[in-house]
Amino acid sequence: MRAVVLWLLLITIMGCSDKVAVTTNVQLNPEWTNFSSDFVESYLKAHPGFAVVAGRHEYDGQLPDWSAKGIQSEIERLHEQRRQAAGFQLTQPDQVFEQSYLLSRIDRDLFWLEEARWPFKNPAFYFDWMLDSLDPSVYLSRQYAPIEDRLTAYLKYLSNLSRALEQVQDNLSTAALPVTYIDYAVSSFSGLAQFIEGDGLDAFSEVSDPALTRQATELSRQAATATKSLVAWFERQRVEQTDGFALGENGFLSMLEMTEGVTVEIGELQRWGEEDLSRNLSALTRACAEYAPESSVADCVVKANSKKPQGGMLAGARRQLEELQQFVLDRDLVSVLGAGHIRVEEAPAYNRSNAAYIDVSGPFEADLSAVYYLAPPDPNWTDLEQKDYVPSYGDLMFTSIHEVWPGHFLQFQHANQQDSQVARLFVSYAYTEGWAHYAEQMMWEAGFGDGNPELHIGQLLNALLRNVRYLVAIGLHTKGMSVSEAEAMFRNLAFQDAKSARQQAVRGTYDPAYINYTLGKLLLLQLRAEWTKQRGGQAAWKAFHDQVLKHGGPPISLLRDRMM
Repeated sequence: MRAVVLWLLLITIMGCSDKVAVTTNVQLNPEWTNFSSDFVESYLKAHPGFAVVAGRHEYDGQLPDWSAKGIQSEIERLHEQRRQAAGFQLTQPDQVFEQSYLLSRIDRDLFWLEEARWPFKNPAFYFDWMLDSLDPSVYLSRQYAPIEDRLTAYLKYLSNLSRALEQVQDNLSTAALPVTYIDYAVSSFSGLAQFIEGDGLDAFSEVSDPALTRQATELSRQAATATKSLVAWFERQRVEQTDGFALGENGFLSMLEMTEGVTVEIGELQRWGEEDLSRNLSALTRACAEYAPESSVADCVVKANSKKPQGGMLAGARRQLEELQQFVLDRDLVSVLGAGHIRVEEAPAYNRSNAAYIDVSGPFEADLSAVYYLAPPDPNWTDLEQKDYVPSYGDLMFTSIHEVWPGHFLQFQHANQQDSQVARLFVSYAYTEGWAHYAEQMMWEAGFGDGNPELHIGQLLNALLRNVRYLVAIGLHTKGMSVSEAEAMFRNLAFQDAKSARQQAVRGTYDPAYINYTLGKLLLLQLRAEWTKQRGGQAAWKAFHDQVLKHGGPPISLLRDRMM
Protein backbone atom coordinates (compact mmCIF):
# COMPACT_ATOMS: atom_id res chain seq x y z
CA MET A 1 0.00 0.00 0.00
CA ARG A 2 2.86 2.36 0.86
CA ALA A 3 4.37 1.78 -2.59
CA VAL A 4 1.05 2.43 -4.30
CA VAL A 5 0.54 5.67 -2.38
CA LEU A 6 4.06 6.79 -3.26
CA TRP A 7 3.52 6.05 -6.92
CA LEU A 8 0.21 7.91 -7.02
CA LEU A 9 1.99 10.87 -5.49
CA LEU A 10 4.70 10.66 -8.12
CA ILE A 11 2.13 10.62 -10.90
CA THR A 12 0.76 13.92 -9.66
CA ILE A 13 3.98 15.70 -8.75
CA MET A 14 6.29 14.71 -11.59
CA GLY A 15 5.91 16.63 -14.75
CA CYS A 16 7.76 18.51 -17.44
CA SER A 17 7.17 22.00 -18.68
CA ASP A 18 6.05 22.82 -22.20
CA LYS A 19 4.47 19.39 -22.85
CA VAL A 20 2.20 19.14 -25.86
CA ALA A 21 -0.61 16.64 -26.36
CA VAL A 22 0.56 13.56 -28.25
CA THR A 23 -1.29 12.09 -31.22
CA THR A 24 -0.35 9.21 -33.46
CA ASN A 25 0.05 8.65 -37.21
CA VAL A 26 1.28 12.17 -37.92
CA GLN A 27 4.22 13.34 -39.97
CA LEU A 28 7.58 14.52 -38.72
CA ASN A 29 8.03 18.25 -38.66
CA PRO A 30 11.17 18.94 -40.75
CA GLU A 31 11.63 22.35 -39.14
CA TRP A 32 11.98 20.71 -35.74
CA THR A 33 14.42 18.17 -37.15
CA ASN A 34 16.59 21.01 -38.43
CA PHE A 35 16.25 22.96 -35.19
CA SER A 36 17.27 20.05 -32.96
CA SER A 37 20.27 19.32 -35.19
CA ASP A 38 21.32 22.97 -35.13
CA PHE A 39 20.83 23.05 -31.36
CA VAL A 40 23.23 20.14 -30.90
CA GLU A 41 25.87 21.76 -33.10
CA SER A 42 25.62 25.11 -31.34
CA TYR A 43 25.74 23.37 -27.97
CA LEU A 44 28.91 21.49 -28.88
CA LYS A 45 30.50 24.71 -30.11
CA ALA A 46 29.67 26.46 -26.84
CA HIS A 47 30.92 23.50 -24.80
CA PRO A 48 34.03 22.12 -26.52
CA GLY A 49 35.13 20.07 -23.51
CA PHE A 50 31.79 18.29 -23.53
CA ALA A 51 32.09 17.86 -27.32
CA VAL A 52 35.49 16.15 -27.05
CA VAL A 53 34.21 13.67 -24.48
CA ALA A 54 31.27 12.98 -26.82
CA GLY A 55 33.74 12.10 -29.58
CA ARG A 56 33.72 15.27 -31.67
CA HIS A 57 37.46 15.63 -32.00
CA GLU A 58 37.47 18.71 -34.18
CA TYR A 59 37.17 20.42 -30.78
CA ASP A 60 40.24 18.69 -29.35
CA GLY A 61 42.27 20.83 -27.00
CA GLN A 62 39.69 23.59 -26.71
CA LEU A 63 38.26 24.81 -23.43
CA PRO A 64 35.11 26.92 -23.03
CA ASP A 65 34.98 30.64 -22.39
CA TRP A 66 34.57 30.64 -18.62
CA SER A 67 34.91 34.39 -18.27
CA ALA A 68 32.02 36.17 -16.56
CA LYS A 69 31.10 37.67 -19.92
CA GLY A 70 31.30 34.28 -21.63
CA ILE A 71 29.06 32.64 -19.02
CA GLN A 72 26.51 35.44 -19.33
CA SER A 73 26.53 35.01 -23.11
CA GLU A 74 25.85 31.30 -22.67
CA ILE A 75 22.94 32.02 -20.31
CA GLU A 76 21.43 34.37 -22.88
CA ARG A 77 22.00 31.85 -25.68
CA LEU A 78 20.23 29.13 -23.69
CA HIS A 79 17.25 31.37 -22.96
CA GLU A 80 16.89 32.16 -26.65
CA GLN A 81 17.21 28.49 -27.63
CA ARG A 82 14.61 27.63 -25.03
CA ARG A 83 12.20 30.24 -26.35
CA GLN A 84 12.56 28.88 -29.87
CA ALA A 85 12.29 25.22 -28.84
CA ALA A 86 9.16 25.78 -26.74
CA GLY A 87 7.53 27.60 -29.65
CA PHE A 88 7.20 24.46 -31.81
CA GLN A 89 3.69 22.98 -31.81
CA LEU A 90 4.62 19.35 -32.39
CA THR A 91 2.30 16.36 -32.63
CA GLN A 92 4.51 13.45 -33.72
CA PRO A 93 5.26 11.43 -30.53
CA ASP A 94 9.02 11.04 -31.04
CA GLN A 95 9.40 14.75 -31.67
CA VAL A 96 7.19 15.72 -28.72
CA PHE A 97 9.42 13.59 -26.50
CA GLU A 98 12.61 15.02 -27.98
CA GLN A 99 11.29 18.56 -27.51
CA SER A 100 10.64 17.95 -23.81
CA TYR A 101 14.02 16.22 -23.50
CA LEU A 102 15.83 19.17 -25.08
CA LEU A 103 14.00 21.68 -22.89
CA SER A 104 14.91 19.68 -19.80
CA ARG A 105 18.59 19.90 -20.69
CA ILE A 106 18.40 23.66 -21.13
CA ASP A 107 16.63 23.98 -17.78
CA ARG A 108 19.31 21.84 -16.15
CA ASP A 109 22.11 24.08 -17.42
CA LEU A 110 20.25 27.29 -16.57
CA PHE A 111 19.78 26.17 -13.00
CA TRP A 112 23.49 25.66 -12.38
CA LEU A 113 24.66 28.65 -14.43
CA GLU A 114 22.04 31.27 -13.62
CA GLU A 115 20.13 30.33 -10.47
CA ALA A 116 22.78 28.50 -8.43
CA ARG A 117 25.61 30.59 -9.98
CA TRP A 118 27.87 27.55 -9.66
CA PRO A 119 30.78 28.92 -11.78
CA PHE A 120 31.14 31.77 -9.27
CA LYS A 121 30.67 29.71 -6.11
CA ASN A 122 31.83 26.13 -6.56
CA PRO A 123 35.21 24.90 -7.88
CA ALA A 124 33.63 21.48 -8.54
CA PHE A 125 31.81 23.11 -11.46
CA TYR A 126 35.05 23.01 -13.42
CA PHE A 127 35.26 19.21 -13.13
CA ASP A 128 31.59 18.60 -14.01
CA TRP A 129 31.16 15.15 -15.58
CA MET A 130 27.92 16.29 -17.24
CA LEU A 131 29.27 19.40 -18.97
CA ASP A 132 32.69 20.87 -19.72
CA SER A 133 35.51 19.64 -17.53
CA LEU A 134 39.21 20.29 -17.01
CA ASP A 135 39.74 16.53 -16.91
CA PRO A 136 42.27 15.74 -19.72
CA SER A 137 42.06 11.95 -19.46
CA VAL A 138 40.16 11.63 -22.76
CA TYR A 139 43.40 12.31 -24.64
CA LEU A 140 45.22 9.60 -22.73
CA SER A 141 42.68 6.88 -22.01
CA ARG A 142 40.79 6.78 -25.31
CA GLN A 143 42.71 5.50 -28.30
CA TYR A 144 40.56 7.34 -30.83
CA ALA A 145 43.50 8.41 -33.00
CA PRO A 146 47.24 7.68 -33.43
CA ILE A 147 49.20 8.62 -30.33
CA GLU A 148 50.97 11.52 -32.08
CA ASP A 149 47.61 13.08 -32.95
CA ARG A 150 46.34 12.65 -29.40
CA LEU A 151 49.54 14.22 -28.05
CA THR A 152 49.03 17.19 -30.37
CA ALA A 153 45.48 17.55 -29.02
CA TYR A 154 46.71 17.27 -25.44
CA LEU A 155 49.34 19.94 -26.07
CA LYS A 156 46.63 22.26 -27.34
CA TYR A 157 44.71 21.58 -24.14
CA LEU A 158 47.81 22.45 -22.08
CA SER A 159 48.34 25.66 -24.03
CA ASN A 160 44.74 26.72 -23.27
CA LEU A 161 44.84 25.70 -19.63
CA SER A 162 46.47 28.84 -18.18
CA ARG A 163 43.75 31.10 -19.61
CA ALA A 164 41.04 28.79 -18.25
CA LEU A 165 42.64 28.73 -14.79
CA GLU A 166 42.77 32.54 -14.73
CA GLN A 167 39.03 32.59 -15.47
CA VAL A 168 38.41 30.06 -12.68
CA GLN A 169 40.27 32.27 -10.22
CA ASP A 170 38.50 35.43 -11.37
CA ASN A 171 35.08 33.80 -11.04
CA LEU A 172 35.69 32.34 -7.60
CA SER A 173 37.20 35.53 -6.21
CA THR A 174 33.81 37.24 -6.08
CA ALA A 175 32.87 35.81 -2.65
CA ALA A 176 34.40 33.99 0.31
CA LEU A 177 34.49 30.22 -0.22
CA PRO A 178 33.28 27.47 2.11
CA VAL A 179 36.14 25.54 3.70
CA THR A 180 35.00 22.28 2.10
CA TYR A 181 35.11 23.92 -1.33
CA ILE A 182 38.65 25.11 -0.68
CA ASP A 183 39.66 21.62 0.43
CA TYR A 184 38.12 20.17 -2.73
CA ALA A 185 39.86 22.73 -4.94
CA VAL A 186 43.28 22.23 -3.33
CA SER A 187 42.99 18.45 -3.65
CA SER A 188 41.68 18.47 -7.23
CA PHE A 189 43.97 21.10 -8.69
CA SER A 190 47.00 19.73 -6.84
CA GLY A 191 46.15 16.35 -8.33
CA LEU A 192 45.83 17.91 -11.77
CA ALA A 193 49.28 19.49 -11.46
CA GLN A 194 50.71 16.17 -10.32
CA PHE A 195 49.07 14.43 -13.27
CA ILE A 196 50.40 16.95 -15.80
CA GLU A 197 53.94 16.54 -14.51
CA GLY A 198 53.75 12.77 -14.20
CA ASP A 199 51.22 10.50 -15.94
CA GLY A 200 50.37 13.14 -18.53
CA LEU A 201 53.93 13.02 -19.84
CA ASP A 202 54.50 9.32 -19.26
CA ALA A 203 51.43 8.39 -21.30
CA PHE A 204 53.09 9.75 -24.45
CA SER A 205 56.60 8.41 -23.80
CA GLU A 206 56.53 6.22 -26.92
CA VAL A 207 56.17 9.24 -29.22
CA SER A 208 59.45 9.46 -31.17
CA ASP A 209 59.12 12.93 -32.66
CA PRO A 210 61.74 15.02 -30.73
CA ALA A 211 60.00 18.31 -31.53
CA LEU A 212 56.72 17.05 -30.04
CA THR A 213 58.40 15.66 -26.94
CA ARG A 214 60.28 18.93 -26.33
CA GLN A 215 57.05 20.87 -26.71
CA ALA A 216 55.29 18.46 -24.36
CA THR A 217 57.95 18.93 -21.69
CA GLU A 218 57.80 22.73 -21.89
CA LEU A 219 54.00 23.03 -22.04
CA SER A 220 53.62 20.55 -19.18
CA ARG A 221 56.00 22.64 -17.07
CA GLN A 222 54.08 25.82 -17.83
CA ALA A 223 50.67 24.24 -17.22
CA ALA A 224 51.76 22.61 -13.96
CA THR A 225 53.18 25.94 -12.76
CA ALA A 226 49.90 27.72 -13.56
CA THR A 227 47.91 25.01 -11.79
CA LYS A 228 50.11 25.16 -8.69
CA SER A 229 49.70 28.94 -8.67
CA LEU A 230 45.93 28.47 -8.54
CA VAL A 231 46.33 25.97 -5.69
CA ALA A 232 48.35 28.56 -3.77
CA TRP A 233 45.59 31.11 -4.39
CA PHE A 234 42.98 28.72 -2.99
CA GLU A 235 45.15 28.19 0.08
CA ARG A 236 45.22 31.95 0.65
CA GLN A 237 41.42 32.02 0.62
CA ARG A 238 41.38 30.14 3.92
CA VAL A 239 41.75 33.48 5.68
CA GLU A 240 38.14 34.31 4.73
CA GLN A 241 36.71 30.77 4.50
CA THR A 242 33.09 30.23 5.53
CA ASP A 243 30.63 27.42 6.23
CA GLY A 244 28.02 28.90 3.90
CA PHE A 245 27.52 26.15 1.35
CA ALA A 246 23.77 25.47 1.74
CA LEU A 247 21.44 26.02 -1.21
CA GLY A 248 18.51 26.58 1.14
CA GLU A 249 15.15 24.82 0.87
CA ASN A 250 13.92 26.89 -2.08
CA GLY A 251 17.18 26.44 -3.97
CA PHE A 252 17.28 22.70 -3.26
CA LEU A 253 13.71 22.13 -4.44
CA SER A 254 14.35 24.31 -7.49
CA MET A 255 17.35 22.10 -8.27
CA LEU A 256 15.14 19.01 -8.29
CA GLU A 257 12.47 20.70 -10.40
CA MET A 258 14.75 22.28 -13.00
CA THR A 259 17.24 19.43 -13.33
CA GLU A 260 14.98 16.38 -12.84
CA GLY A 261 11.39 17.55 -13.31
CA VAL A 262 10.50 16.51 -9.75
CA THR A 263 8.26 18.81 -7.68
CA VAL A 264 7.66 17.70 -4.09
CA GLU A 265 7.48 19.11 -0.57
CA ILE A 266 10.67 18.72 1.44
CA GLY A 267 8.96 16.67 4.16
CA GLU A 268 7.62 14.15 1.65
CA LEU A 269 10.98 13.95 -0.05
CA GLN A 270 12.65 13.20 3.27
CA ARG A 271 10.07 10.55 4.13
CA TRP A 272 10.85 8.60 0.95
CA GLY A 273 14.51 8.47 1.89
CA GLU A 274 13.88 7.51 5.49
CA GLU A 275 11.60 4.65 4.45
CA ASP A 276 14.16 3.22 2.03
CA LEU A 277 16.89 3.58 4.64
CA SER A 278 14.72 1.70 7.17
CA ARG A 279 14.02 -1.07 4.66
CA ASN A 280 17.71 -1.56 3.92
CA LEU A 281 18.74 -1.47 7.58
CA SER A 282 16.18 -4.18 8.31
CA ALA A 283 17.49 -6.27 5.42
CA LEU A 284 21.05 -5.82 6.72
CA THR A 285 19.98 -7.06 10.16
CA ARG A 286 18.51 -10.20 8.60
CA ALA A 287 21.58 -10.80 6.41
CA CYS A 288 23.89 -10.40 9.41
CA ALA A 289 21.79 -12.82 11.45
CA GLU A 290 22.63 -15.42 8.82
CA TYR A 291 26.24 -14.39 8.18
CA ALA A 292 27.43 -13.70 11.74
CA PRO A 293 24.61 -14.80 14.09
CA GLU A 294 26.60 -14.22 17.29
CA SER A 295 27.70 -10.70 16.34
CA SER A 296 26.17 -7.25 16.40
CA VAL A 297 25.33 -5.68 13.06
CA ALA A 298 28.36 -3.40 13.38
CA ASP A 299 30.69 -6.34 14.06
CA CYS A 300 29.06 -8.27 11.22
CA VAL A 301 29.87 -5.42 8.85
CA VAL A 302 33.47 -5.35 10.11
CA LYS A 303 33.73 -9.07 9.41
CA ALA A 304 32.32 -8.69 5.89
CA ASN A 305 34.54 -5.70 5.17
CA SER A 306 37.62 -7.65 6.19
CA LYS A 307 37.17 -9.93 3.18
CA LYS A 308 39.17 -7.95 0.64
CA PRO A 309 39.31 -8.84 -3.07
CA GLN A 310 42.10 -11.29 -3.84
CA GLY A 311 45.04 -9.59 -5.52
CA GLY A 312 43.75 -6.10 -4.70
CA MET A 313 41.02 -3.83 -6.06
CA LEU A 314 42.07 -3.71 -9.69
CA ALA A 315 42.66 -7.44 -10.13
CA GLY A 316 39.47 -8.23 -8.22
CA ALA A 317 37.36 -5.91 -10.35
CA ARG A 318 38.74 -7.36 -13.59
CA ARG A 319 37.66 -10.85 -12.54
CA GLN A 320 34.26 -9.62 -11.43
CA LEU A 321 33.40 -8.05 -14.79
CA GLU A 322 33.55 -11.41 -16.57
CA GLU A 323 31.29 -13.02 -13.97
CA LEU A 324 28.79 -10.19 -14.05
CA GLN A 325 28.50 -10.02 -17.82
CA GLN A 326 27.91 -13.76 -17.98
CA PHE A 327 25.16 -13.58 -15.35
CA VAL A 328 23.36 -10.81 -17.24
CA LEU A 329 23.53 -12.88 -20.43
CA ASP A 330 22.53 -16.18 -18.78
CA ARG A 331 19.52 -14.67 -17.01
CA ASP A 332 18.56 -12.60 -20.07
CA LEU A 333 17.90 -9.56 -17.90
CA VAL A 334 18.46 -6.89 -20.54
CA SER A 335 19.69 -6.67 -24.12
CA VAL A 336 23.49 -6.54 -24.38
CA LEU A 337 24.38 -4.81 -27.63
CA GLY A 338 28.04 -5.81 -27.73
CA ALA A 339 30.89 -6.74 -25.43
CA GLY A 340 32.90 -3.56 -25.82
CA HIS A 341 36.40 -3.05 -24.45
CA ILE A 342 36.69 -2.21 -20.75
CA ARG A 343 39.90 -1.48 -18.87
CA VAL A 344 40.19 -1.27 -15.09
CA GLU A 345 42.67 1.37 -13.94
CA GLU A 346 43.67 3.38 -10.89
CA ALA A 347 41.95 6.78 -10.79
CA PRO A 348 44.22 9.76 -11.48
CA ALA A 349 45.21 11.92 -8.54
CA TYR A 350 43.00 14.87 -9.53
CA ASN A 351 39.83 12.79 -9.60
CA ARG A 352 39.69 10.76 -6.40
CA SER A 353 36.89 12.52 -4.57
CA ASN A 354 34.73 9.46 -5.29
CA ALA A 355 35.91 5.88 -4.90
CA ALA A 356 34.89 4.63 -8.34
CA TYR A 357 33.69 5.93 -11.70
CA ILE A 358 33.68 4.95 -15.38
CA ASP A 359 34.68 6.86 -18.50
CA VAL A 360 32.75 5.53 -21.50
CA SER A 361 33.54 6.55 -25.07
CA GLY A 362 31.13 9.08 -26.50
CA PRO A 363 28.30 8.60 -29.00
CA PHE A 364 30.40 9.97 -31.85
CA GLU A 365 33.27 7.51 -31.27
CA ALA A 366 33.70 4.64 -33.72
CA ASP A 367 34.15 1.92 -31.09
CA LEU A 368 32.66 1.49 -27.65
CA SER A 369 35.31 1.37 -24.96
CA ALA A 370 35.54 2.37 -21.33
CA VAL A 371 37.92 2.79 -18.42
CA TYR A 372 36.58 1.72 -15.03
CA TYR A 373 38.53 3.76 -12.48
CA LEU A 374 39.02 2.85 -8.83
CA ALA A 375 40.57 5.35 -6.42
CA PRO A 376 43.35 4.02 -4.18
CA PRO A 377 43.64 5.14 -0.57
CA ASP A 378 45.63 8.29 0.12
CA PRO A 379 49.26 7.29 0.81
CA ASN A 380 49.37 9.96 3.53
CA TRP A 381 46.82 8.03 5.61
CA THR A 382 47.85 5.52 8.27
CA ASP A 383 48.21 1.86 7.28
CA LEU A 384 44.97 1.03 9.10
CA GLU A 385 43.09 3.86 7.39
CA GLN A 386 44.34 2.73 3.99
CA LYS A 387 43.35 -0.87 4.71
CA ASP A 388 39.88 0.15 5.87
CA TYR A 389 39.36 2.28 2.76
CA VAL A 390 39.85 -0.66 0.36
CA PRO A 391 36.37 -2.09 -0.35
CA SER A 392 35.44 -5.61 0.61
CA TYR A 393 34.88 -8.28 -2.01
CA GLY A 394 31.10 -7.88 -1.75
CA ASP A 395 31.23 -4.08 -1.75
CA LEU A 396 33.47 -4.07 -4.82
CA MET A 397 31.19 -6.57 -6.58
CA PHE A 398 28.21 -4.24 -6.40
CA THR A 399 30.40 -1.29 -7.31
CA SER A 400 31.33 -3.22 -10.46
CA ILE A 401 27.63 -3.86 -11.11
CA HIS A 402 26.97 -0.13 -10.71
CA GLU A 403 29.77 1.01 -13.01
CA VAL A 404 29.76 -1.71 -15.68
CA TRP A 405 27.39 -4.72 -15.87
CA PRO A 406 24.54 -3.89 -16.08
CA GLY A 407 25.07 -0.34 -14.82
CA HIS A 408 26.65 2.65 -16.51
CA PHE A 409 28.53 0.83 -19.26
CA LEU A 410 25.46 -1.06 -20.46
CA GLN A 411 23.35 2.08 -20.19
CA PHE A 412 25.72 3.97 -22.48
CA GLN A 413 25.81 1.00 -24.86
CA HIS A 414 22.15 1.72 -25.46
CA ALA A 415 22.31 5.52 -25.24
CA ASN A 416 25.10 5.78 -27.82
CA GLN A 417 22.93 4.05 -30.40
CA GLN A 418 19.87 6.29 -30.17
CA ASP A 419 18.64 7.87 -33.40
CA SER A 420 18.03 11.18 -31.65
CA GLN A 421 21.23 13.14 -31.08
CA VAL A 422 19.56 14.76 -28.09
CA ALA A 423 19.01 11.33 -26.52
CA ARG A 424 22.54 10.23 -27.38
CA LEU A 425 24.24 13.26 -25.88
CA PHE A 426 22.34 14.35 -22.79
CA VAL A 427 21.57 12.48 -19.59
CA SER A 428 19.98 13.46 -16.31
CA TYR A 429 21.78 12.78 -13.04
CA ALA A 430 18.86 10.85 -11.51
CA TYR A 431 18.43 8.69 -14.60
CA THR A 432 22.12 7.85 -14.95
CA GLU A 433 22.94 7.20 -11.30
CA GLY A 434 19.44 5.93 -10.60
CA TRP A 435 19.79 3.24 -13.28
CA ALA A 436 23.20 2.13 -12.02
CA HIS A 437 22.01 2.03 -8.40
CA TYR A 438 18.77 0.29 -9.41
CA ALA A 439 20.92 -2.30 -11.21
CA GLU A 440 22.60 -3.26 -7.94
CA GLN A 441 19.30 -4.12 -6.25
CA MET A 442 17.85 -5.70 -9.39
CA MET A 443 20.81 -8.07 -9.75
CA TRP A 444 20.36 -9.31 -6.19
CA GLU A 445 16.61 -9.70 -6.73
CA ALA A 446 17.33 -11.64 -9.93
CA GLY A 447 19.35 -14.21 -8.00
CA PHE A 448 22.92 -13.01 -8.32
CA GLY A 449 24.99 -14.55 -5.53
CA ASP A 450 22.52 -17.40 -4.90
CA GLY A 451 21.50 -15.88 -1.57
CA ASN A 452 25.09 -15.57 -0.27
CA PRO A 453 24.67 -13.30 2.81
CA GLU A 454 28.18 -11.88 2.44
CA LEU A 455 27.33 -10.62 -1.05
CA HIS A 456 23.97 -9.39 0.17
CA ILE A 457 25.75 -7.34 2.82
CA GLY A 458 27.88 -5.82 0.05
CA GLN A 459 24.75 -4.85 -1.88
CA LEU A 460 23.08 -3.39 1.20
CA LEU A 461 26.12 -1.37 2.23
CA ASN A 462 26.11 0.25 -1.21
CA ALA A 463 22.40 0.97 -0.82
CA LEU A 464 22.86 2.41 2.67
CA LEU A 465 25.65 4.66 1.45
CA ARG A 466 23.25 6.14 -1.14
CA ASN A 467 20.44 6.33 1.45
CA VAL A 468 22.61 8.46 3.68
CA ARG A 469 23.72 10.62 0.76
CA TYR A 470 20.05 11.26 0.05
CA LEU A 471 19.27 12.33 3.63
CA VAL A 472 22.53 14.22 4.10
CA ALA A 473 21.90 16.24 0.93
CA ILE A 474 18.55 17.33 2.37
CA GLY A 475 20.06 17.95 5.80
CA LEU A 476 23.11 19.92 4.68
CA HIS A 477 21.21 22.13 2.27
CA THR A 478 17.81 22.62 3.92
CA LYS A 479 18.04 21.68 7.62
CA GLY A 480 21.23 23.31 8.89
CA MET A 481 23.07 19.99 9.26
CA SER A 482 26.82 20.34 9.87
CA VAL A 483 29.50 18.38 8.04
CA SER A 484 30.38 16.65 11.32
CA GLU A 485 26.77 15.55 11.79
CA ALA A 486 26.70 14.27 8.20
CA GLU A 487 29.95 12.41 8.80
CA ALA A 488 28.43 10.72 11.86
CA MET A 489 25.46 9.57 9.77
CA PHE A 490 27.78 7.91 7.28
CA ARG A 491 29.63 6.19 10.13
CA ASN A 492 26.56 5.06 12.06
CA LEU A 493 23.97 4.33 9.36
CA ALA A 494 26.08 3.45 6.32
CA PHE A 495 28.92 1.81 8.30
CA GLN A 496 31.60 3.77 6.44
CA ASP A 497 35.20 3.89 7.64
CA ALA A 498 36.42 7.21 9.03
CA LYS A 499 38.06 8.51 5.87
CA SER A 500 35.22 7.46 3.57
CA ALA A 501 32.65 8.98 5.93
CA ARG A 502 34.47 12.31 5.93
CA GLN A 503 34.89 12.20 2.15
CA GLN A 504 31.21 11.45 1.59
CA ALA A 505 30.02 14.15 4.00
CA VAL A 506 32.22 16.78 2.38
CA ARG A 507 31.03 15.77 -1.07
CA GLY A 508 27.48 16.58 -0.03
CA THR A 509 28.41 20.25 0.40
CA TYR A 510 29.59 20.73 -3.19
CA ASP A 511 27.44 18.03 -4.85
CA PRO A 512 23.93 18.46 -3.42
CA ALA A 513 22.55 16.55 -6.41
CA TYR A 514 24.01 13.29 -5.09
CA ILE A 515 20.54 12.78 -3.68
CA ASN A 516 19.81 11.48 -7.19
CA TYR A 517 21.33 8.03 -6.66
CA THR A 518 18.55 6.91 -4.36
CA LEU A 519 15.92 9.23 -5.82
CA GLY A 520 16.49 7.82 -9.31
CA LYS A 521 16.42 4.24 -8.00
CA LEU A 522 13.13 4.80 -6.19
CA LEU A 523 11.51 6.36 -9.25
CA LEU A 524 12.65 3.48 -11.47
CA LEU A 525 11.42 0.85 -9.00
CA GLN A 526 8.00 2.47 -8.94
CA LEU A 527 7.92 2.75 -12.71
CA ARG A 528 8.85 -0.93 -12.97
CA ALA A 529 6.03 -1.92 -10.63
CA GLU A 530 3.50 0.07 -12.64
CA TRP A 531 4.77 -0.92 -16.10
CA THR A 532 5.15 -4.67 -15.42
CA LYS A 533 1.89 -5.04 -13.48
CA GLN A 534 -0.11 -5.92 -16.59
CA ARG A 535 2.83 -7.51 -18.44
CA GLY A 536 3.69 -10.52 -16.32
CA GLY A 537 5.58 -9.04 -13.39
CA GLN A 538 9.19 -10.22 -13.18
CA ALA A 539 8.81 -12.06 -16.48
CA ALA A 540 8.59 -8.62 -18.10
CA TRP A 541 11.76 -7.25 -16.52
CA LYS A 542 13.86 -7.58 -19.66
CA ALA A 543 11.24 -5.78 -21.73
CA PHE A 544 11.05 -3.10 -19.06
CA HIS A 545 14.82 -2.64 -18.95
CA ASP A 546 15.05 -2.40 -22.72
CA GLN A 547 12.27 0.18 -22.76
CA VAL A 548 14.02 2.26 -20.09
CA LEU A 549 17.32 2.14 -21.94
CA LYS A 550 15.96 2.89 -25.41
CA HIS A 551 15.31 6.53 -24.60
CA GLY A 552 18.84 7.75 -23.84
CA GLY A 553 18.98 9.30 -20.38
CA PRO A 554 16.05 11.68 -19.87
CA PRO A 555 14.66 12.89 -16.56
CA ILE A 556 12.61 9.99 -15.21
CA SER A 557 9.50 12.17 -15.19
CA LEU A 558 9.75 12.34 -19.00
CA LEU A 559 10.55 8.64 -19.21
CA ARG A 560 7.43 7.77 -17.23
CA ASP A 561 5.25 9.93 -19.47
CA ARG A 562 6.75 8.20 -22.51
CA MET A 563 6.48 4.62 -21.25
CA MET A 564 3.06 4.87 -19.62
